[in-house]
Amino acid sequence: MKKILVIHGPNLHLLGTREQQVYGSTTLDEINGMLKKFADQEKVELICFQSNHEGEIVDLIGKSKKDNIAAIVINPAAYTHTSVAIRDAIAAVAVPTIEIHLSNIYAREEFRQHSLISPVCYGQISGFGPESYVLGLKAAINIIKSI
Repeated sequence: MKKILVIHGPNLHLLGTREQQVYGSTTLDEINGMLKKFADQEKVELICFQSNHEGEIVDLIGKSKKDNIAAIVINPAAYTHTSVAIRDAIAAVAVPTIEIHLSNIYAREEFRQHSLISPVCYGQISGFGPESYVLGLKAAINIIKSI
């Protein structure tokens, strides 16, 4: 069974209570539940991880090849705009990666409109709320099926 790693970046554990006008009322547990249900239907193993710490995210990406991860779906959150380390880890492991965001980062503050991560990803999905995660997972599954 293929394994897909879903990484939730900083502050995403606060979903459901954090800035609901931007991020909605769906909690991270609810998002993970939706993803696991879809993954089960598609017969892929899903590993969900959330961290507020850049180094933990980099370490997890760095060992993804060794852990037989077929694809990564990542919401780097604030690290989207600041983390050369996460960008370099994704590039180094060459595991197909989809970048996702709940909000449309291009319709927000100027500093949020640039992603350091997207150039090393297969693609980016943003602006569809929790559905962004499902679309990202679908894309990851399609990529690993075509490889």
